[in-house]
Amino acid sequence: MNDLYDTDTVAWSAQPGALPRRVAAGERLDVAPDWANIAAEIEVLGKTQARELASRIAVILEHLIKLQASPAAGPRAAWRAAVRRERGEIETLLADAPSLRAPVGTVISDRLDRARTDAAASLADNHAAPCRAVAAVFYSEDRVLGDWLP
Repeated sequence: MNDLYDTDTVAWSAQPGALPRRVAAGERLDVAPDWANIAAEIEVLGKTQARELASRIAVILEHLIKLQASPAAGPRAAWRAAVRRERGEIETLLADAPSLRAPVGTVISDRLDRARTDAAASLADNHAAPCRAVAAVFYSEDRVLGDWLP
């Protein structure tokens, strides 16, 4: 089973994933579970969800900054739609993993500088001079995850 883990973790996951069901059904196992890799994959699951949260927050931050700093009218509806979509996905993610709510403020702080840089670059790429200093924007958790839009 280790060889499959090294070449295709998705295919590998079906095998240890079925083991608890087999044991619960009373079946005696003829193979030892791959505990080391099972533990590693459980840890990866949590890290993956945390990365997803951070990624979605980064998208929201970048779009909120562009909404506040861009004089352009055309892309505003798409930016608002992206913010609403990401907020909905974060809501679902937090419902599935409530422990991710605690680090939201830290994630916002950690991702804000990069979002400022990305938003400024996006505006520059579109020849739009910011009408507000991008470096001066700051967002609370309520503004990032709530209904607020600039």
